[in-house]
Amino acid sequence: MRADLVEQALQMAITLRGELPADVVFHADRGTQYASTQVTTFAAANGITRSMERTRVCWDNAMAESFFATLKTEFHYRRVWPTTTRAKLAVGAWIEDRYNRRRRHSALGQISPVQFELQHCTHPAANLHAAQPRVHQPGSRPRCRCAPPSTTVANSDQRAV
Repeated sequence: MRADLVEQALQMAITLRGELPADVVFHADRGTQYASTQVTTFAAANGITRSMERTRVCWDNAMAESFFATLKTEFHYRRVWPTTTRAKLAVGAWIEDRYNRRRRHSALGQISPVQFELQHCTHPAANLHAAQPRVHQPGSRPRCRCAPPSTTVANSDQRAV
């Protein structure tokens, strides 16, 4: 995998998310593409804290491994796509609709990630818009729509990209 691909994936996540919480953590394994100067610079420019798993500690990446196992079991192995583009679009739609909005997660108390975020949002009036992706202006780091610009979201509200 190339560092360009990692940067593009992070940029896509930022664009789809629309606004980032004050504290964003990007966790990856110790691959050279994740530790590259290119990804380090991109993360710093976008206010993203990088996290690397510890050597020989398989549990560090357990959440990501669980996600990909779920993606393969519940979605990928059940379908065939005529083109790679159609497959990419279908995976993205499944993640946004099924995995993030409807699927219950045991690590979150049997609620969806979107419901979890809405429950922990600091401003209830923002709840109606919190789950909707928004596009921000290039070059500016968007803020979480749950907190006004003068407020800092607490560390307990960290989100992974």
